[in-house]
Amino acid sequence: MFGIGMPEMLLILVVALLVFGPRRLPELARTLGRTLGKVRAAARGVQREIEREMADTGLNRPGDAAPRTPTAARPEAAPPAPDATDAPDPDPNAKPGA
Repeated sequence: MFGIGMPEMLLILVVALLVFGPRRLPELARTLGRTLGKVRAAARGVQREIEREMADTGLNRPGDAAPRTPTAARPEAAPPAPDATDAPDPDPNAKPGA
């Protein structure tokens, strides 16, 4: 859990006990636990909503190898429109006026 070992946890507990006192420490722990629970629940709700939207639009979930819609059902991209830079160069050996 967060890379914190038992000695570090004990040190944090002792410092919190000294700062807040033995009467307020249980109240703070309850408040912290409730807050973390609400944050986790909100994160799960957001994750479910994103997955639902991705499923509705047919997008892949992260880690999926193939698209969910068949290849034949996807519209093909139109070829790019030609522009002036795609025009062939004039023949340098051509005679003027020909």
